Amino acid sequence: MKISAEMKAFQDRLGHEFARPELLQRAVTHSSVSSPTRPDNQRLEFLGDRVLGLVMAGALLKEDRGASEGQLAPRFNALVRKETCADIAREIELGEVLKLGRSEQMSGGRRKQALLGDAMEAVIAAVYMDAGFDAAQAMILRLWGKRIAEVEDDARDAKTALQEWAQARRMPPPAYVETDRTGPDHAPVFTISARLKSGEEASATAASKRAAEQAAAAALLERLEAGK
Repeated sequence: MKISAEMKAFQDRLGHEFARPELLQRAVTHSSVSSPTRPDNQRLEFLGDRVLGLVMAGALLKEDRGASEGQLAPRFNALVRKETCADIAREIELGEVLKLGRSEQMSGGRRKQALLGDAMEAVIAAVYMDAGFDAAQAMILRLWGKRIAEVEDDARDAKTALQEWAQARRMPPPAYVETDRTGPDHAPVFTISARLKSGEEASATAASKRAAEQAAAAALLERLEAGK
């Protein structure tokens, strides 16, 4: 199967030349442009998530042989979460080669965090299926690079950290309330308020509810820490 110059350039950025380029083509095909003869990347995404998890678990155990499970778990979550996968995807310009339907293209799909994160996991699976675990592992470790050694000891996401803060003070979990929604239906922007029963709250705005909730939780944590 012949591939375009654009896809060849992406292979160079990825650091893997496919023996079966059809796997790469499938990995970059979003459901918005799939068809019975052109499958999307969702099944590959499922597999890639598991391959990434295994590689990261092994890398963290090797990096810190004395760390407890309680220390390793938040580091692991930070390295495999969609936000990190999307960051890697941006670094290798994965968005430039995604196959998207017109509506996704018009709504900025090449820059969407969830879409990029999913596609990165699909690419990992494609490398695994093309050349085996060792090749996928080598690629992941190369792309994640210093992130593995430098991941913070307390790498919990902001929502988890805020919930633990509340639990430690015998409070119920924080509530997340959508207070505003703007923009067109295909590209909404959400404003979310993170609220504690004690009355403290903070708001944040982002292009997805998940991102807005995380940002609001981070803002509230910062406010609570400052008020010590």
